[in-house]
Amino acid sequence: MPHVPGLRSCYAKVGRLVYFGRMLDKIRLHAAGELPAAYQANLGDGQFYVLDGRCCRFLGIRYADLRDHTLASGADEKILAWAHANGTPRTDEECHVWNRFIVKLGWRDERSAVLPQRVRDAGLTGKPIETLVDHIEFDEGRDPVAAKAWDSV
Repeated sequence: MPHVPGLRSCYAKVGRLVYFGRMLDKIRLHAAGELPAAYQANLGDGQFYVLDGRCCRFLGIRYADLRDHTLASGADEKILAWAHANGTPRTDEECHVWNRFIVKLGWRDERSAVLPQRVRDAGLTGKPIETLVDHIEFDEGRDPVAAKAWDSV
């Protein structure tokens, strides 16, 4: 998939969490009609394995509620504070575990089987892709390995 203007890296943090800001970007881009169709199948919490659903379950909120609040609100930090206040309270340790979990998804776990096919389908064979997040980053034109993106997690 090509770079999507306004869609940040999975590694970008809002507060204590990686990925959350990307999910907010997808919500806003979709509402504006600017999210490519290939991304739309992975919106929401209707599928168990998609990252949006995993993030919402971690926070203890419904995606529909987050979407509505995001579109009615402003700053990412305020939306995250709303999620923490209306969902499952999380400690710093739990957020750290979430961050490490999400950036390693697809590495020696239940998602490992799908990763090689995604890499081939994206024409990224030969890239140092070990996780689903690596795949997303390379697919959108970023190199998380050269940047050592995981150091910011």
